[in-house]
Amino acid sequence: MPETVEGRWSEIFQPRYASVTLILCLGVSLLAFNSFVATVSLPTAVQELGGVALISWAVTLFLVFAIVGGSGAALLKQRLGARAGLLLSAGVFLVGTLIAAYAGSMPMVLVGRALQGLGEGVVAAICFALIPELFPSRLVPKVFGMQAMIWAVAAFGGPAVAGLLTELVSWRAAFAFSVPLVLIFAVMVVFVVPAHNTDAGRKIQFPGLRLCTIGLGIMLVALAGLAPPLPASGLLALAGLLLVAAVWLDGKSRDRLMPPDAFRPVSVVGTGLWMSLLINVAGSGSAVYLVLVVQQMWGFGATLAGALAAVLAVAWSFSAITVANVRRKETRKTLIRLGPAMIGFGLALVLAGLLLDQIGVVIAGQLLIGGGFGTCNGYLNLAMMEAASDAERDRTSSLMPTTQSAGNAIGAALAGVAANMAGMASAVSAAEIKIAVAPVYGVGIAMALLALLAALRTTSLVRPQDASSSFAAG
Repeated sequence: MPETVEGRWSEIFQPRYASVTLILCLGVSLLAFNSFVATVSLPTAVQELGGVALISWAVTLFLVFAIVGGSGAALLKQRLGARAGLLLSAGVFLVGTLIAAYAGSMPMVLVGRALQGLGEGVVAAICFALIPELFPSRLVPKVFGMQAMIWAVAAFGGPAVAGLLTELVSWRAAFAFSVPLVLIFAVMVVFVVPAHNTDAGRKIQFPGLRLCTIGLGIMLVALAGLAPPLPASGLLALAGLLLVAAVWLDGKSRDRLMPPDAFRPVSVVGTGLWMSLLINVAGSGSAVYLVLVVQQMWGFGATLAGALAAVLAVAWSFSAITVANVRRKETRKTLIRLGPAMIGFGLALVLAGLLLDQIGVVIAGQLLIGGGFGTCNGYLNLAMMEAASDAERDRTSSLMPTTQSAGNAIGAALAGVAANMAGMASAVSAAEIKIAVAPVYGVGIAMALLALLAALRTTSLVRPQDASSSFAAG
């Protein structure tokens, strides 16, 4: 295997790849913009419809159903083919969007959000699975760089668009913003995405028990973030047992949802999935609490606090685009190891800035956290794609965004437990808030250290022959 890998940015915009690149970017934009739009518009929806107690469930149900949908995406693609799978899931997302936009009550909004999550989970997973199918290995870092840029644009543009639509038209218009995007996406899928499927003639058993086990496990994780400390610990323990059981059941099934070495520390795929899970667990606590804390302690308005949070997305995008030009294989392995270290150090800086009331230190920490994700994420995903066999690449690739979402859910729950145990709910003064938020970042730093261990293990398992598959030869 050569020690360097060629690949130019211009290639992903050439006729052979341009339409595929656009489809993948649209798939990511559906999730990115919808996430920020919902955050901004839901409070206004609650004011009109009532049901303030249900507002957190609008986010929880979306996340749970997105993870369930993503878990089953590889089997759906295997049975129906990528084109039909994407069209079906885009249709589910569209129906959910329309239900949420025209809902007459909060329970109907929840139904719409659940369908949105289910559809988007499948879309994101199949889009990931299409990357090694439609792009050669040398261009994959560029594709992930483009996706990171979409998230950065959404981090700034999403809240602004949602805010304007909500204020000038209505919250319903903000929800309906996704409709033209999903329609354009569906039309392009018809003309660009391959229609073939590998198992059209073989009956595939519906994995209902496994999907329900995964869904219930993630639901308990979400509930743990809202519960008092003692019940929350029990919920997290039960959720962990359910998720382990889901992986075990999947390994015994003929029609697996996951690759056979998923989360087993004996392969690049197994340890890579652990690293992917852990870095997202590490970062999500800060994502949940930073905006709230700077508003309460420093009196920041929503716009300024949101901009501080968006610094992370910009750093992620910039670093992902920058490192996409790295050619040496050994340097790429170094970047995989560097990412978790940057995330852990960045979290420590953010905590120090909050404790010392230094906004500059917080910004520096945000830049490091975002830079850490952008530095390692693309090459970690590429390493897993290359290490997977041709037969397992669909399952491996589609599990990546699902694992990231699960990490965010688990991290938010752990952060909630840590904050509640430290008295965040009753904290009023700046001193009390600082005491309460410290454990949130302590948990994040610990998870980043575990992710670093997983990164060291992953890169030690990477072998030259991992890149000898038909995908890498592209």
